[in-house]
Amino acid sequence: MQAAVFNGVDGIVAECGGSCMCATCHVYVREDLLAMIPPMEPDEDAMLDGAASPRRPNSRLSCQLVVTPQMDGSSSHLPETQT
Repeated sequence: MQAAVFNGVDGIVAECGGSCMCATCHVYVREDLLAMIPPMEPDEDAMLDGAASPRRPNSRLSCQLVVTPQMDGSSSHLPETQT
């Protein structure tokens, strides 16, 4: 989320600034990357239930994801809307 905001990526609103309180940094993580990221915590799980765009099995809040060197060159997809 921070990398997207700092680099002006359209579509990541991040209203709460990364506190896992708004679901405006919702992303769809590529299926092949899911094993590289930590499991979802209960707060994130609950927040995704209120996301503006439909939740999918690969939905995550980007504020809860830490980019690692193994993810270099990877991408995620943005939902149609965040608000």
